[in-house]
Order: sequence, then structure tokens, then C-alpha cells
Amino acid sequence: MSSLRLSTVILPVHRWHEGARDQWTRAEELGFHTAYTYDHLSWRVPFRDGPWFGALPTLTAAATATSRIRLGTLVTSPNFRHPVTLAKELISLDDISGGRVTLGIGAGGSGFDATVLGREAWTPRERADRFAEFVPLLDRLLAEDAVTHRGTHYSADGARNIPGCVQRPRLPFAVAATGPRGMRLAARYGRAWVTTGDPKLTEEGTPEQSAAALHGQLKKLETACSDTGRNVAELDKVLLTGFTPERGRPLESLDAFVDFAGRHRELGFTELAVHWPIPDSGFATDQRVFEQIATEAPRQLL
Repeated sequence: MSSLRLSTVILPVHRWHEGARDQWTRAEELGFHTAYTYDHLSWRVPFRDGPWFGALPTLTAAATATSRIRLGTLVTSPNFRHPVTLAKELISLDDISGGRVTLGIGAGGSGFDATVLGREAWTPRERADRFAEFVPLLDRLLAEDAVTHRGTHYSADGARNIPGCVQRPRLPFAVAATGPRGMRLAARYGRAWVTTGDPKLTEEGTPEQSAAALHGQLKKLETACSDTGRNVAELDKVLLTGFTPERGRPLESLDAFVDFAGRHRELGFTELAVHWPIPDSGFATDQRVFEQIATEAPRQLL
């Protein structure tokens, strides 16, 4: 059975010198494989009207405060990003971190980010259309010195990205997708595939239904890889936890988490990302239990 990596997601809700820096350095001390953050301009209740900092500046600060842990977004989307400017920032971040950056990337949703720039939210089809153009262009921008492209939604005119990424040919993509078009992008461009499970099951579903849905998603990924001539085993399979029917219960104890993690490893997942505890939210978890899980669960799952 394959090994299972444990990563964390640190929401950017604290000032850097008032707790945030300590979280990122502690994540490295605890041995997490990757520390991610969300790439939003604001997020859902209860975070909507509270502090929320930018993802890429936060990751840049984290890169200077750590030396080993990988860093990434989970996930960046076209909702307020353009491939040309994003590529420049990612190349800079990859350089500052010494090649420790993973870009989690998805089509985006219909939340606050979708309308904050003063436009109507895109339909699911429009999001998929833009994503299908965004990812290949970003792939080129990160891997080539100069790019010119004329697209339906995104263009580049002699965009220079010298010296490129520290990681060659570019930093890795972790593509969040559940639909067929997104799965094909993951199969072609991804080092990893990301899911949160089936959102229709979050509130009313059962763990068994969730496992069946995740199994179905993994089979679709396998088909997409086969269609593109790629071995699905080459991709990491990442579950962003906290949105399946179990919600926060797997973090209530070490035994509960080991059981949860073992079941999802058997499905085929190679990485679980757990949210850093935030009191008085859906991510409230006993910090001591959380740190026990971080340090002891990987050994029990060997």
C-alpha cells in the first residue's frame, strides 16, 4: 500500500507578526509535507468580515521564515487572476523559496471572488472555458522565456519570464477538478489532482456515500489519464479535508484520524490536507490533539 503524506492549510486570517509567522514555522517543525493557504480576496462566513490577507505575499513571508516545508495555494483560480501577472509572481515566489512551491489551481466558484471586480459571476460553463485556456497558457509562461498568445479570454504579447522557475521545467500544478474537462487538464498538466469530495454530501451524506463518490472521481481521473496517454499513478491524489460528511470529527482524536486517513488511503489518496485550527469556526480543533495527529499519525500509517 502506498504511503500517505499529511499537509496543512493555514488560512490567512492573522497579522504576520501577531501569530501567522508562528503558525507557518510550527507547521514545518511538526513535519507537515506542505503548508497551503487559500487564494481568495475574501471568503465565506464567519471569515467574510474579519481579517484576510493575500495568499502570495503570505507565502513569500512563509518562504523566508521556513527552509524545508513545501508551500502552496489551495487553490488559485481565474476569478481575479491573469496568467501573465500570476506567472511573474509565482516565478519570484519559487525563487525566494528555493524551489518549494506547488500551485494548487482550480476553475473557481461563484462566491465573493466571482463578483468583487464588479462583474456578474461566470456560469459553470464560462468558468470551465476560461480554466481550459488559463492552465495551458500559465504552463507556457512558467516554462518558456517569452510567450505570445492570442486567446478568447487571455492573451500575452511577448511576455518575458526570465530566468524561469527554480523547479524545472516549471513549478508543479495540483489541479482541483471533478468534471471531465477539469480532469483532462489535471491529467495533462498536473503533478497532482485535488478534490474536496462531493459537495452535495457534505451536510446530509454518510461516510459510505462519500467514499463511493470519491471512488467514482478517482475512476474518472484514471479514465482522463488513459485518454491522454498518462499513467494515473504518476499523479498525487490530494483530499482537502473538512468538507466530507465527517467534517471535523476525524481531528477529534488520533485514533479517529488514523481510521479516517487509512480509509482514504485505501481509496487511492496519497495526501491529506487538514486545516490549521481556528477557534470559533468550522475548523475549531484542540491544538494539542492536532499536533499529536501531525507528529504521530504518519508513523502509524506507514
